Amino acid sequence: MNQLQQRQAGFTLVEIAIVLVIIGLLLGGVLKGQELINSAKVKNMVGDFRTVSSMVYGYQDRFKLFPGDQTQAQLNLAFGAGVGAACAPVATAGLCVQNNGRVDGDWNAGGAGTGVLTDETSVFWQHVRLANLATGATALTDVNYRPRNADGGFIGIESGINNQGVAAPFIAGMRGSFFICSAGILGRYVKQIDSTMDDGNTAGGSVQAVLDTAARGAAAVATANIADGTQYTVCSSY
Repeated sequence: MNQLQQRQAGFTLVEIAIVLVIIGLLLGGVLKGQELINSAKVKNMVGDFRTVSSMVYGYQDRFKLFPGDQTQAQLNLAFGAGVGAACAPVATAGLCVQNNGRVDGDWNAGGAGTGVLTDETSVFWQHVRLANLATGATALTDVNYRPRNADGGFIGIESGINNQGVAAPFIAGMRGSFFICSAGILGRYVKQIDSTMDDGNTAGGSVQAVLDTAARGAAAVATANIADGTQYTVCSSY
């Protein structure tokens, strides 16, 4: 009887093998699930860039003007008196020069819900929403006014022209008519976004990235230096 109990006290090799197989299957499922989540985030972020560029082209096709770039009279004609808000021209001309064919100001101007009217980049979102090209709040004071990406970072647009009329994009050296930027993107997604939309080189081409903490005019970070767990701002030129 004691010998029988001793034989049954441990696991057999077959039992251990079965347990290891089950653990392997569970880990594989978890990893595959995380991979699917990551792929969905990248797809969503790529979609943000393409959707915002489509808003610009759709608005131009309909109104023959850039969203955010109109006078109050033009907005009244398009949406009705008192519905849309034009930017307010200020001493710093690079923030609001109406009807100049650009979206003046910094892509990240104003923060969320601050009601900034001095930058065309701020009123841009209201105009594309009033034109039914996008969904979201139309009140600039709404805390959810500025759109966010799948990781919670802000999305914005600018023409990359400073107040002297000189090309000065957010990421140094980028070229284009306008730039769409998305912040707070982890490095592991940055590389996938660039590979999907451009050439896989985060320091060149139409899609580039800088550290989230970088000042305006910083040089793009090379792909080899992108850290998976670090947050970056990605900009795409059009």
